Amino acid sequence: MWLVRHGQSESNAGLPTDGPGTAPLTALGREQAERTAAAFTAPPDLVVSSPFVRARQTAGATVARFPGVPYEEWPVEEFTYLGGLHGPQTTKDQRRPFADAYWERADPAYVNGGDGESFRMLITRACAFLDRLADRPEEGLIAVFTHGLFMKAVTWSLFTGTTEPDAEAMRGFRRFNGACDVPNCVITELWRPSGPYGFRVVGGGTAHLGELSGTEVSPVVLD
Repeated sequence: MWLVRHGQSESNAGLPTDGPGTAPLTALGREQAERTAAAFTAPPDLVVSSPFVRARQTAGATVARFPGVPYEEWPVEEFTYLGGLHGPQTTKDQRRPFADAYWERADPAYVNGGDGESFRMLITRACAFLDRLADRPEEGLIAVFTHGLFMKAVTWSLFTGTTEPDAEAMRGFRRFNGACDVPNCVITELWRPSGPYGFRVVGGGTAHLGELSGTEVSPVVLD
């Protein structure tokens, strides 16, 4: 599975937006989407997108390149913990004090403004996404166009095994968020081997290598 962050949005560029789901791509973001579509050496089995505009526009370049590939929208949208404070016509810099206050509160059940998403809800959604992937019949590539914090929630839940975060876990995720960079249109690979383990996160993308003769993924063994 490829988890692909959307291209640069107007919000990423510091422009005012009217809410978390409405920010479109910039000209640079559209170029990033085209380059991402060109990175596929073969059609994926399935293209999945968040319902948010910037993710759908990013996925659109890949859909246009492979019009015969099925397309679905799943609840892999960004973590909207600020609720109504996301807009209207606010910039990320204007929202930053509210974001800092949210994370300093460290209450995984807290819903900001009555219509935001709690941290616990985010992790539940990330785990549900992994369960849905595991149930898919495809053996080929699934490309999921999503968002930075959601991608971090997925990988963090795999690294830590956390399904019901408490305050300390939320503080741990905040540290992870600060230490983990997910640029626009970066690709994070997940794979599911046979055996006792679930999904694994590929630390660095290797899809550009293609299928090299005689190569396989080798586990790291701790002596």
